[in-house]
Formats: sequence, structure tokens, C-alpha cells
Amino acid sequence: MLLRFDVKRPGVIVVTHNSGDVIGECLDAALRTGADLLVVDNGSSDGTAEEVKRRGRARLIVNAENAGFAAAVNQGVRALNNEALLLLNPDAVLQTGLEPLTEALFEPGVGAAAGKLADAGGRPQKGFAVRRFPTPAALVFETLGLNRFWPGNPVNRRYRCFDLDLDAPADVEQPAGALLMFRREAWVRVGGFDERFHPLWFEDVDFLRRLHLAGYRVRYVPDTWAVHQGAHSVKKLAPERRRVYWYGSLLEYAAKHYSPRGRAVVALAVLLGAALRAPWSATQGRSVQPPAVYRPLMQRALSYLVRGPRNQEARAASRTTTCSMV
Repeated sequence: MLLRFDVKRPGVIVVTHNSGDVIGECLDAALRTGADLLVVDNGSSDGTAEEVKRRGRARLIVNAENAGFAAAVNQGVRALNNEALLLLNPDAVLQTGLEPLTEALFEPGVGAAAGKLADAGGRPQKGFAVRRFPTPAALVFETLGLNRFWPGNPVNRRYRCFDLDLDAPADVEQPAGALLMFRREAWVRVGGFDERFHPLWFEDVDFLRRLHLAGYRVRYVPDTWAVHQGAHSVKKLAPERRRVYWYGSLLEYAAKHYSPRGRAVVALAVLLGAALRAPWSATQGRSVQPPAVYRPLMQRALSYLVRGPRNQEARAASRTTTCSMV
């Protein structure tokens, strides 16, 4: 029941993985809001946990290994006693209080509310902060790199909401998960974050899509905003590994939300993109075994084309999280 939880003060969940170089400023700003703060660390080896411990008001859960972003978010929700829950990236530094977000969250029919993300100069991160739900065409353009060479194409303009005024509040589809507040009641109703998106990418898109399908509104509230560095942990991954994770989660999203034809089109684009990138990476000397890195992904994409998406419920159910409370 709603009354079991604190409806006055929000809880903040920060998921970290080797975030020691950015987490301090993030936590200091979050603590100034007066919210309950919880950090879920996914097996960091760079002193992230020690940095959190220096701030006595921040609670900490330490996972022995990288449980994945979605699993860590679900851990955080279960560990807190708040109805309003803010998902905050460790490289996002709040510049305002959370009151505008919280007020919007409890408007009729709202399940989530997101603030404005800006760069170090205060400029809104257009194209990233708010997007529409990706269509098969949008993911094909992303997968094949067409948006990089022709960023102003109609598919990309619609997907990245280049027509949206990021200084005005609005109902939106897919704000970034870097500064996303959601209601516990909505999280419970749609089944939380899907842990099959492992270790990262598309879990927030899938969550918001399921909120939309459940009839919830999502509000964009620029009066709450943060300076956002972006991709601080992702940049530490090898380029090939980064692409494999992204491709894999993209296939997972397509399998859940597209028609058989849409899934097949996206799988074909992933297969083609991986087939082209593997030999190119080898010639650039960026990895000693790029074909081996891409091969399982290509096999998975091919299986989607031939047999459709495989049932991965058993894999998701069998994944366990080893953690300790600090």
C-alpha cells in the first residue's frame, strides 16, 4: 500500500561502476536536496565505495560483481522506503532542488518525471535528454551508422526530438534515465526494470515504454536540472565490447516491442553492422580478437532472423546478485 512508504521525501538511487572520479560531486549535490540517498555499486575496483563512505548520510550497497544496471536499480528500489524514486547518473550534478520533479510526479496519471540535462556550459543536451520511442527504422539508422553521416535525416530528427523546446515542460515519451524520477507504484505495476538488458543499455527505454503501455504519463520538467558529463563508465570499455553490449540490448528491445517483421529488420541490420565492423576493427588494430568478440552477437542476430527471439526467461531468472550492505 502507498501509505507504507514516505510520500514526502524522495529517494535517490545512484548506480556506480568504477565511478570514483565523478561520484563525489554527484553525491554532494544530491545530499543538499535533503533526499534519502542510496548508492548501488556494481563491482568497482577504483575506490568508488571508499568515496561514498566519506559521506556518512549516503547508504551503500556493494555488489561483488557487475550485476548490470537494471538489476542494481531494482536493488535500490527494494532497499529504499520512498514512493518517489530518482534515478541519477554518477556523472550528473544537480543544480536545483527536486521539488519541481516531485510535484509533477504526483499529478494525475503521471508515472515518471525527468529533469533537464545540460553540458558544462549550461546548454541542454538536445538529442540525448529526451527522445521518442525508437521505431525499427530509427534503430536501423543507428545500427548502420547512417545518423552519424546524415544527422539531419527525418528519421533521426523525429527520434531525437530535435523539434522539442527543452526549456519548456511537456509530456514526453523517453527522457534519459540519467535524471529520471518514477513512482514506486508504477515500478511495481510494470514489473520493475527488466534485468535481461545486461549489463546496460535500453533498460530505461524499455521501462518507459512499459509505463506508456500501462497508461502512465511521463513529464519533462526543466525546472529541475543537472550538469551531465555523459558516458563516463562506457568510455572505459573497449570499443568492440561497448558495441556488442549495445547491439545485444538493442536486439532485446526489438524482441520485446516490435512485430516479427520489425524484429527481423533490426536483426538484419545488427548482423550486417557487426559483420562490417569486425574485420574493420581487426585492420585498425583496435582488438586482438574482434571477430571472436562479435561472433556470438552475429549468431544471436541470425537466430532472430531464422527462428525468432529465443526464450531467455530462464537466463534472467537464474542470474543472482551477490551483495553486502555497508
